[in-house]
Amino acid sequence: MNYWLLTVTFLSVNLDFFFMLIFLLKKYRVSQVMIGYLIGNLILLTASFFIGKALALFLPEWILGVLGILPIYLAFHDDDDDDGDKTSHSPMLSVLMTYLSVCAGCNLSIFLPVLVGETMVHFLMTLVFIGVLTILVVLVIKLIADVPAVSRVMTAHGEKLMKVCYVLIGLYVFWDSGLISHLIALF
Repeated sequence: MNYWLLTVTFLSVNLDFFFMLIFLLKKYRVSQVMIGYLIGNLILLTASFFIGKALALFLPEWILGVLGILPIYLAFHDDDDDDGDKTSHSPMLSVLMTYLSVCAGCNLSIFLPVLVGETMVHFLMTLVFIGVLTILVVLVIKLIADVPAVSRVMTAHGEKLMKVCYVLIGLYVFWDSGLISHLIALF
């Protein structure tokens, strides 16, 4: 399990949602935002892991390396998410539904290839690690939400940084799965 890859993947997949967190933290209590966001992350990670395991039953790992194309595709695909609040239920449910509606596609397609080769033990460690990152991100964003320089940098460069991370994650999946070495061996 590569903690650097998990960290970069988590940050790049959620970069666009960090803006939403600023708004959600101004609207709801920190604990409500944290719980809704944490549940959303755990749901999407679990779905990615089990979908990947189902695919792995039928395909060798090096072929699953082709899934690295998903993050690369997302880097070049212009995605116009509707960032509005999706529900009028409890604050935690509002955060959860907003997160799932904004980030489900990206999270599933990015984390699926990253988690496909992990064992159940490593996956459970990943859940704990991403859970801790989720809590830390909410706390950090709460602290920096009012800093004007942060808003300017994210507005000016946030999308480009996210796309670069997606491409790097896709290339890493190609390499880590053995796809590249398998293709090289063919030639």
